[in-house]
Amino acid sequence: MIKKLHQMGIRSSHMYMASVASIGLSFASWVMSKQAEQAGIDRADRWGIFIGEWAPTFMAMGIALRMEETHRDLEEGEMGMFDESQTRRATTPAGI
Repeated sequence: MIKKLHQMGIRSSHMYMASVASIGLSFASWVMSKQAEQAGIDRADRWGIFIGEWAPTFMAMGIALRMEETHRDLEEGEMGMFDESQTRRATTPAGI
């Protein structure tokens, strides 16, 4: 699933932002439910907790996507970086 999300263009930063937004939305829904509904603070607490539970999920997905991005970067870097002829030309001073 993480590879598919990465292929779709979703990055770890998107998930981190969703996690922070979830925390803000949790607080906002708690305040709005507390003020707008006559059901009392119990329902407001349930709304806040329900939305607040999304934050750890988004954070975990962000971490998994970061690992996928790091893995992809290492795979791409190993192909050209460790070619002996390229590294010799890049590190040998001119004229030697």
